[in-house]
Amino acid sequence: MRDLVERGMEMAIILFDGVCNFCDRSVQFIIRHDKRKVFQFASLQSETGIELLAQYRLQEEIDSIVLIDDRGAFTESDAIIRISSELRFPYSLGKLGRIIPRRLRDAAYKQFAKKRYKWFGQKEQCSIPSKEVRDRFLP
Repeated sequence: MRDLVERGMEMAIILFDGVCNFCDRSVQFIIRHDKRKVFQFASLQSETGIELLAQYRLQEEIDSIVLIDDRGAFTESDAIIRISSELRFPYSLGKLGRIIPRRLRDAAYKQFAKKRYKWFGQKEQCSIPSKEVRDRFLP
């Protein structure tokens, strides 16, 4: 698994909540706007997700998107900012979020994360990706 993240932003892994409707839509959005195909994906609940959480010493019950790249593992608003910076314009402007203090960004992130199931619902199980993007999802 480590070799996937040692190549820098040529390749990065996004761990997401596989039963969250909002998270699933976010992954689909990233796939559409990741023209360089930098990102691969795994649900937090998957074998790969659990293995990577342990490898990077993150809590298995983490309630955040996780970005793993050559610089390490990033969660909450830091993950969102780093992901957006790799997307095509205008979404890459999300990197400007760095000017907001992390404490404020993460507080807003946590509030949203607490309400995402209520607002967007959740699934019984992870979605099965289409054939066109299946190779970007890790088991």
